[in-house]
Parts: sequence; C-alpha cells; structure tokens
Amino acid sequence: MKPQRVAVVGVGVLGASVGWNLSRSGVDVVLIDAGRPGEGVTNWSFSWANASNKTASKAYFDLNVAGMEAHRELARAIGPDSWWYPDGHLRWAADPAAEGRLLKTAELLTSWNYPVEVCTGAEVRRRLEPALTVPDDLPVLFYPDEAWVHGRHLVSRLVSQAVAAGAEHRFGTEVRDISTRADGSVRSVALSDGSRLDADVVVNAAGPDAADVAGLAARHLPMRREPGVVTRIGCAQVPVRRAMHAPHVEIRPDGNSSVVLHSREVDALIDTGEDPSELAKLLHGSARQVVPDLGGGHIAQTRVANRPIPADGFPSVGAVSSVPGYYEAVSHSGITLGPVIGRLLASEILSGQRDTLLADFHPERFAA
Repeated sequence: MKPQRVAVVGVGVLGASVGWNLSRSGVDVVLIDAGRPGEGVTNWSFSWANASNKTASKAYFDLNVAGMEAHRELARAIGPDSWWYPDGHLRWAADPAAEGRLLKTAELLTSWNYPVEVCTGAEVRRRLEPALTVPDDLPVLFYPDEAWVHGRHLVSRLVSQAVAAGAEHRFGTEVRDISTRADGSVRSVALSDGSRLDADVVVNAAGPDAADVAGLAARHLPMRREPGVVTRIGCAQVPVRRAMHAPHVEIRPDGNSSVVLHSREVDALIDTGEDPSELAKLLHGSARQVVPDLGGGHIAQTRVANRPIPADGFPSVGAVSSVPGYYEAVSHSGITLGPVIGRLLASEILSGQRDTLLADFHPERFAA
C-alpha cells in the first residue's frame, strides 16, 4: 500500500534523493535533519562520481555505474548548473608497483566496458591539465565519464523541488524516538523540539549517525569508524578543471574560488592526535607539489568527518522486515550512489518490489 507519510531522517545527498523521488510521486514527505541540508558529511566529501574505484565486487561496480547514469538523468531533469561537473578524472602513481596495480585495474575495467584512456603526462598537460607537474612519460589514467559533484548545491536543489512538490521539512532538530504499533510497524517519530510526527514509513539516511537512528527502531546496524579530513584551499583562480588522484593527494575544483584536498595517507594521522590545522598544511604541501599554482592559495576550511560506512564496506539499502515501515539508505560513496539509491528505494517503498541492482545490499545481511 502507498505510504501515508514518510519521514526521511538525514538530508544529505541520499536522504534528499529519496525525498525528492517520493515527493514527485505524490507522497507526503517530511525531511528531518539535525543541521542544515547538505552541510554534514555531504559537504565534506571528495565528491567524486565514479565506478573506477569500486571493483571490490561486480555487483557493487554495476551499482556505481548505474549511479553515474542516474546523475546524468538527474542533470537533465533538474538542470546541471552549479552542481554537476562531468569533466572526467585523472589518476597516476608514484612507484612501479602502484603503477602496475593501476594498469591492471584499467584492464579489468576495460573488460567490463568501462571507458578508460592511458595517457602520458605530456599528453595530459597538453590536452587536459596544463598546470600539473606530472612527468612527461609517466602513464596517467583518464576516466572520461567520471565527474565531481557539488554536493551541497545538489541537495539544496533537490530539497527546494521536493518542498515545491509538497514536502515538509524540520531542520535543526533530531529524531529522539521511533514508536511502533502493536504489530511492530512504524507509527511515529519524536523530535528533539518536543513534537511528534505521525509516519508509517521512516527512511534512515542519517549518514554517520545511522547506527543511532537504527537503534531507535531496535535495529542493530554495525558501522565502521573511518574518519577523513578534507581541506578547502581558497585561490583567486582555480588552476585545475577536474578531479584527480595524484600519488599522495586528491585534488578537485570546488567552484570558482576554491579547491578541495583529501588524502588517505593524511587520514591515517587523524587518530595520532595531530591538530586538523596541521593536517591541512600537509595536504596543502602535497598539493603544491602537484599543482604549483596552489602555492598562492590559502587554507580556508578544514573538517574531520566520519564516513558513513556499514561494517562490510557495502551499502545497506532497503526494508527491515522486523520493523515494517523502517528502511535504510546508508552508504559510503553517497555522492556517486545518491541519485540511483534515491530512485530505487523510493520505488521499493511505493511498490514493494526490490530492484535486482540492490540484491547484494539488503540491510538484513546484518541481522543478529
């Protein structure tokens, strides 16, 4: 049966995508977030839409490929301005062993019909990124179908269109309780402002807080703890056009006046007690080695955020039979997967039918 009211808890890119799809179908939707939409982990992500880094399983790869196509469809539906930047992605390595692994992955991706070009550093500087210092004869992988996404702008657009379609919103308030009927099905949610909302469906899209929200429904959702640090560098002119993975740092544009930096190597220092400002300096220093023009930029913002990763590393998406009306939309790589998970989960809520793309990612694989 079509739900009477759906409470979407967490309005990052996943929650906003679910809410947008449901509201367009005429469902009564309430968007709930403890902060402002899109300003949590969505805003502190490297925000790279890809499937080239998703080869752990063919099912996960296929879901991410579908996610990229869903972005293209979404850009046609809501317009691409300010959030969608499909300029491709570059990746190269610093040592022969790492280079061999990248080239082997490129062979696998080619066998799966995923577009990838093997260029030289000289070709990349001539055709794509003249500001780079990559050596002339170094192999560089170019993934032309990949993109970066301005997550906060995307969420803002989805929310505004959902509200125009009739959705309500409760921002700046937390969910404190999920109450159920005698048969165990969802009945309502209580908020930290003292209000209670009737809802027969709850979508847990709470990102790093998803395990806590699951606990309110007597559901155990095991999550990893994987903090990451992201730094924004302010600059008068952005010297790069696309996302890239250099050997020690990841770099992408972030609009007209800033660049986003991230590094797994620097993430490894978070729990050593290093001050985030010192981590930001390490990121900036590595980025200057790759793009010297970034030397004139300044560290504008830095944030350490916990990634929303279920325990096995794969998404948890769909219904939990022990609590009828409770659904999960929890995943790392929410930027890539948000539009496709939003569409598929909304369809599952409305029809009761589960898409085969989600077959390996059912929440009940974590059942006690």
